Amino acid sequence: MLSKKTKYGLKALVYMSRREEESPVLISEIAESESISKKFLEIILLQLKNSGFLGSKKGKGGGYYLLKDPEEITIASLIRVLEGPIAPLPCVSLHFYEKCSDCKTEEACSLNRIMTEMRDSMLNVLEKRTLADLSKK
Repeated sequence: MLSKKTKYGLKALVYMSRREEESPVLISEIAESESISKKFLEIILLQLKNSGFLGSKKGKGGGYYLLKDPEEITIASLIRVLEGPIAPLPCVSLHFYEKCSDCKTEEACSLNRIMTEMRDSMLNVLEKRTLADLSKK
């Protein structure tokens, strides 16, 4: 299940990608339009900025803007930044792998096999979809 942080982050990025103007957008504009707490949105957008998805401009005419074309931003990459691992267990994660402390071997673990299959199915969708796909009306 996606957290509110991830859901709001995706909604904010969709809002930004749908705008006709290429000028930076104010946090307050996104927050009002998408019914998101301004303080919470500030934290989310800063995280997206620090991860290389957004740029920002200070002062008059300032705000946040996309650094990449929406076609180049996969949903999987956004979820990893905002949510963390996509895999349901740490032992099947591609980017955040950790051995499970309660398993003798991964090969003998029945959960490992099915969770790997589940991860692969989810990634099959999330790696193919982009911010541009979410932004289509």
